[in-house]
Amino acid sequence: MLTIHSVEAFAIRSDLVGGPATTGARRPAWTEGAEVAGPMSVYPRYKRLRAAWRPTWPAVGCLVTASDGSWGFGISRYGAPVIAAINGHLGPLLVDEPALATARLYDMMVRLASPYGAGGLGAYAISAIDLALWDLKGKVLGRPVWELIGGPSREAITCYATGNDTDWHMELGFSATKLACPHGPDDGLAGLAANEALVAGARELVGPGVELMLDCWMALDPEYTVRLAERLRPYGLRWIEDCLSPDDHAGWAGLRARLPWQGLATGEHWYTLQAFADAAQRRVVDVLQPDIAWAGGLTACLKIAAIAEAAGIPVIPHAGMNTPYGQHFGYAVPNSTWGEFFLGTPPGVPLAETRLFPGMAVPDHGRLVPSGEPGFGLGISLDGLGAMRA
Repeated sequence: MLTIHSVEAFAIRSDLVGGPATTGARRPAWTEGAEVAGPMSVYPRYKRLRAAWRPTWPAVGCLVTASDGSWGFGISRYGAPVIAAINGHLGPLLVDEPALATARLYDMMVRLASPYGAGGLGAYAISAIDLALWDLKGKVLGRPVWELIGGPSREAITCYATGNDTDWHMELGFSATKLACPHGPDDGLAGLAANEALVAGARELVGPGVELMLDCWMALDPEYTVRLAERLRPYGLRWIEDCLSPDDHAGWAGLRARLPWQGLATGEHWYTLQAFADAAQRRVVDVLQPDIAWAGGLTACLKIAAIAEAAGIPVIPHAGMNTPYGQHFGYAVPNSTWGEFFLGTPPGVPLAETRLFPGMAVPDHGRLVPSGEPGFGLGISLDGLGAMRA
């Protein structure tokens, strides 16, 4: 029987591993200076840029090697704490376990992490290992992961672009786009007006035939969300996203009651199955958005998709199209109806020059078909993984 020989986590570079872009940009990306609302927007010292207060820990890579020398690779984030959880706790306890038993291994990790929590940083550690295990399984069986989890559910994934370079999204052929909300409750009526102006300008630019959404990234409260939604009603937003603190589960129920006409989406910062099950049971949101590299990996996201399907709710993972991991999920899972592609690179640089891994696909006119190579089709060797180390 094939067993796990080793599990190793290490810091990886945060820049693109598929090689630097060679095409010149037309202008700087919106991410370089745009104000985006967030949970720290209430404090002037940290209001202007997220980079002023977010952790600077590097990204995390996880290499799982089997007893026959085959290997798989997964990723997550939040550096030293997550690496310590993998190398100092979870990883050693998985050695000699069946390497292809992904459901068993996920269950073990959730139980192992229970003393300090299988959510939060624990979920990031579990995610990295789980993704590496699925990559390993696909390579051992000689099949792409999307085939192992059910085969294609669609000819191609329809993608939407996230970011505030809306004109570039339209040029690239996306038929849906999502804006980052710049202002929160502490900006008062002027902030409300500026938020409306951003959405109004985007709607005028894209016209009525393009879906438009708004990401509020944990920056708002229920009262402000209601006021903002009422002002934005004429612009036909498909959904307002992630507007409350991730712990405010009762707040989502209140929004659902007060905004029955407005689409609501969240789940990017939920890390346990219970949070998704509660939201699905009470039908408080219209879209669930786990991040496959944060919420427990592919195994967790498959469970979340089953929970959501029973409630008739689509699952559209956070930034799912930015990694091969999310691409394989979106291609195979029937109720993953769209794929999100976050665009933080400058306009004019082709998407093929911004890919995270050499073997991964990128959207073409808003549609994407994942790699058919075994595992997640990362297109990288062990030497290449070595070059990624921070």
